[in-house]
Amino acid sequence: MLFRSLCGGTLAKAAAAGHRTVLVTATRGERGEVPDGLLRPGETLAARRSEELAAAADILGVARVVFLDYLDSGMRNTPANHAPGSFCSADIDEAAQRLAAVLRAEHAEVLTVYDDHGVYGHPDHIQIHRVGIRAAELAGTRFVFEATFNRDRIARMRADAALPPEPEVDGIDHTIGLPESEITTAVDVTGFIAPKRSAIAAHASQITEGSFFLEIPPDAFRQGFGTEWYRQRNVAAGGPRAHDLFG
Repeated sequence: MLFRSLCGGTLAKAAAAGHRTVLVTATRGERGEVPDGLLRPGETLAARRSEELAAAADILGVARVVFLDYLDSGMRNTPANHAPGSFCSADIDEAAQRLAAVLRAEHAEVLTVYDDHGVYGHPDHIQIHRVGIRAAELAGTRFVFEATFNRDRIARMRADAALPPEPEVDGIDHTIGLPESEITTAVDVTGFIAPKRSAIAAHASQITEGSFFLEIPPDAFRQGFGTEWYRQRNVAAGGPRAHDLFG
């Protein structure tokens, strides 16, 4: 679900402009918490989340969804991080070869990954960063962008709204995103805010009734999520920000 909030608008915008978009997912999220009454009899969380992902991808115009089929590593500092078959414990080059095969088959020009601390410290998100960078090297994909949040903008918005500090939650790094000074690219997705929000809502196993993503008023959602932020690899920050991944 995080990827939809980080770059769902970019996916929809790229698809609308005629680009072929492909979503590669390392795991099926089977170690997540299961809301009471969510699953049908005999249904697994992995199956439900795969179904939700397909629905979200369809909303965003994604042409293909690929699973690398590693096991969910759970939250950081838990035994699942080191379980056999978990993505977090996978060999970087072996996993990168799987992703590179997709990049080559698709003749990918652009790859998006998470930033180097996985946006908020999730071990699988950090591994996606490492594997993605290596896969781009193997496949010769020149343009790599790290999807992130604008940490300074979030702080300003919280201050303007006089919100209290976020509660501490085990397994989450509250140093979220990257500082504004490190961001190279800001993509305006306000024209695609409706499919972005619908794609997030499609993840009912993670976005339950009363969720922030469902309750936030439309104008506030547009203000908070109408720009998507990236740090482009091998491009110095500090200059004029780009506004497109395909420039």
